[in-house]
Amino acid sequence: MKNDPFALWAPTAEQVELLLVDPADGDERRIAMETDGDGFWRPVGGLAEPSGDRPLDYGYRIDGSATVLPDPRARQAPYGVHGLSRTFDPEAYRWSDRLWTGRQLPGGIVYELHVGTFTPEGTLLSAIERLDHLVELGITLVELMPVNAFNGRHGWGYDGVLWGAVQEEYGGPAAYQAFVDACHQRGLGVIQDVVYNHLGPSGNYLPEFGPYIADGPSNTWGETLNLDGEHSDEVRRYIIDNALMWLREYHVDGLRLDAVHALSDTRATHLLEELAVEVAALSAFLNRPLSLIAESDLNNPRLITTRDGGGYGLTGQWSDDFHHALYVSLTGDTTGYYADFDSLAALGKVFENGFFHDGTHSSFRGRAHGHKIDTLRTPTWRLVVCSDNHDQIGNRADGQRLSGKVSAQQLGLAAFVTLLSPFTPMIFMGEEWGASTPWQFFTDHPEPELGEKVATGRREEFAQMDWDLSQVPDPQDLATFERSKLVWDELSEPGHADLLDLHRRLIRLRRTYPDFCDPQFDGGTATSDDDEGWLLVERGAVALVVNFRSGEVEVPLAGGAEELLTVGESALRPESVWLAPHSAVAVLRG
Repeated sequence: MKNDPFALWAPTAEQVELLLVDPADGDERRIAMETDGDGFWRPVGGLAEPSGDRPLDYGYRIDGSATVLPDPRARQAPYGVHGLSRTFDPEAYRWSDRLWTGRQLPGGIVYELHVGTFTPEGTLLSAIERLDHLVELGITLVELMPVNAFNGRHGWGYDGVLWGAVQEEYGGPAAYQAFVDACHQRGLGVIQDVVYNHLGPSGNYLPEFGPYIADGPSNTWGETLNLDGEHSDEVRRYIIDNALMWLREYHVDGLRLDAVHALSDTRATHLLEELAVEVAALSAFLNRPLSLIAESDLNNPRLITTRDGGGYGLTGQWSDDFHHALYVSLTGDTTGYYADFDSLAALGKVFENGFFHDGTHSSFRGRAHGHKIDTLRTPTWRLVVCSDNHDQIGNRADGQRLSGKVSAQQLGLAAFVTLLSPFTPMIFMGEEWGASTPWQFFTDHPEPELGEKVATGRREEFAQMDWDLSQVPDPQDLATFERSKLVWDELSEPGHADLLDLHRRLIRLRRTYPDFCDPQFDGGTATSDDDEGWLLVERGAVALVVNFRSGEVEVPLAGGAEELLTVGESALRPESVWLAPHSAVAVLRG
């Protein structure tokens, strides 16, 4: 495929024609294509590979149709997901990261951002101007929400349909290369969020080319791909090639795999394991670490168990249980799926065991959920934890951040617990200074009926959470998108600047004492008291003491201790520690 950029997999087609258009003068050529019986079509007589400085627009006609379809593997979509594709030579870019040796997940701190709302301009090039802020904060890995081409001018990116093309409004593929290169020059790794569990509702032409889509019903978000039916070998190849593209051609350091529980795969070797095998091989060839981080609703440790241990071999996964337990401890909100976390013991259990639901009953699901992690063999850093992320904020009725629900001092507690946990911490853009802007669900579907369908679906989904549906903003309203953009002038304002400084100090502290990052689950214990509202986490020579309540408490703490960092007010006593309301202290044990 690499040596034939116009090759096309269309196993059910009887005739394929390639349309080439020179964007400089509009000159068109129609070229017949032929198949060699393996389902791939190639131009009759072959074509020279286009040079990077003279791109061509192109598309395909299937079985005499008047409609010209974009390339499913397109690297650029200058006219949107319904228009012609454009050739792009990734090797034309002159990289300056030849000495880059990568960033591993262990010991890392992740920063999740959405390109369209990270800066006022909403582009990859403008995002480069804010990278020094992340370096000063102490971030090691920048995680971009999906940038693949989707219909409309703005959106979250999870409705993508051209997985190999970078959204033009963000700057396209050349700007993406420049962004990754700029990150590497600053010592920042890049993790790209990718979506293989469904396709967006507008611009999905894959069924026109072949059996890409699975038989049967779609999942919650859209049509699912054919991972285990007839012709599924090439569909899986399509997905794996796309994953390798980001890692190889764009020098990306890892992938965040969206909602892998929605990947329907009954084959003996699951797609995730197959992907992990190929990424490991590429990592060995490139001589730098490459990470695969799953988002999963299953609480299934098999995802992050090594392959020689019988698992899929993924590097890590997001931990919803950590978020839910911390969120309830801070807000007292026990609606919907938060109900099971109505105890500080839930947060303590996550610290000790990784999952809260590890075979326990889930009241939201009405059944047992999850499986125990082998804490003797699984390092803590495989779980990526946060106090806020795009999902948890944007999927609240009003799209309010944690900063819109709790006090400034409670935001300090959230940072304290997350950044000093033994897991891999993740910060959602703006969280580090308590951004006042919401993060709401926004779309730009050109089709009015589709926009209304999405808005109605969200209201129905929120009904399960007993939320005020009048607070749900219209996703199609441009104001919903605009109000979700960060306001960088807040950084220097009182309160915001203090929280930012606290984040910096917490990250420095995390890197000063190794017990905070100790990857052994059995290296720590957690104790809590719901009546008094305190949590004590002890890990080696360090301990975290947190008062989540609005009254002062005294927490038993045997032996001498030295204060390392305090949020709010605390006082060490011979056999205890006193904490003011909504305060916390990290101590070094004698």
